[in-house]
Amino acid sequence: RLVLHMESDVDATMLSCLAFSCPSLETLEITMADKAINNMTGEELSRLVSEKHSLSILKIGGCSNLGFLNLSSSSLNVLWLSDLCSLSESVISCPNMSELSLCFTQQSTECTDLVSLMDGLGRSCPNLRNLHISSIQLSNEAVSALEGANLRGLCMLSLILGSKMTDAAVASIVRSCASLALLDLSGSSISDSGVGMICKAFPHTLSRLLLALCPNITTCGIQAATAQLPLLQLMDCGMSLRSNLQNEKQGAYFGEINGRIRLCPKLPTLKKQPMRQKLIIKHDNLKKLSLWGCSAIDALYVKCPELIDLNLNTCTNLHPGIVSLFHEAVKLVAAFTIINNLNILQSGCYFSAQI
Repeated sequence: RLVLHMESDVDATMLSCLAFSCPSLETLEITMADKAINNMTGEELSRLVSEKHSLSILKIGGCSNLGFLNLSSSSLNVLWLSDLCSLSESVISCPNMSELSLCFTQQSTECTDLVSLMDGLGRSCPNLRNLHISSIQLSNEAVSALEGANLRGLCMLSLILGSKMTDAAVASIVRSCASLALLDLSGSSISDSGVGMICKAFPHTLSRLLLALCPNITTCGIQAATAQLPLLQLMDCGMSLRSNLQNEKQGAYFGEINGRIRLCPKLPTLKKQPMRQKLIIKHDNLKKLSLWGCSAIDALYVKCPELIDLNLNTCTNLHPGIVSLFHEAVKLVAAFTIINNLNILQSGCYFSAQI
């Protein structure tokens, strides 16, 4: 296994040295420092993958200069590429690949054809179980192409930052996926109707649902999800219920296909929601709940005995005394380690939290 954090630029010479000095390389991870540039081209990446017959895990950052993807490998099992931009060709032929993560830049010039990419995955990567794509080019058409790919074995699906994805995309996901355990549609334009479709399709499998930065979702959709998904352990609705669109900052929320915390940028498709919304969450298995930046909520009732993480950062309109939490004391302390300006008043198993 080789893990590199590059302070200097990556070029063909460095890749040649890697190929020569590590003939039996199984895992390669390359991350880039802020000022370092990854000059790797699509041709060089293709050669590296095709020549390394033992390579099973490949994770590379700063891939803005690839130009195209044309990868073929029978050994590659996990592929993560970030900072991709305007790929002229996207062919990934890896029959044994189980996890694929492609993160594209958010530049306005990004124009990768995601429809063709999605359409080819079923034929070239039939054993995919985890798929993560981050792109502003995600659309209903791209997700519909995923339906045609017939990836029925997907367990984790993350399609984020696609503001052009609506409930039609959810319908395609429901038709194409049989048993999702994780679904992340953060940054999309799905509505409560889409949430309802998700609940109806995956009540016996879905344990993680991430809908951050989804401005068309209301408290009704959130409450429906927690009521109809009994296995739910993680729910993220950060910045989906917003009343104040000024001075919003980047913030952390539960996410990513590997379960870590990530930063989500502010998107241009903001929508002001009605003020004074009430949110009631009752769930027996929920462990993590993120309502970060949900400034439209002024009253919150949570009854989740297994809750260990609750994020209410910048829920600026929550009124003192209208946050009710029924919880075990020990777990509650851990739950509030990430909440700003919170005072907790204990009275048996009932807590009134003042923001």
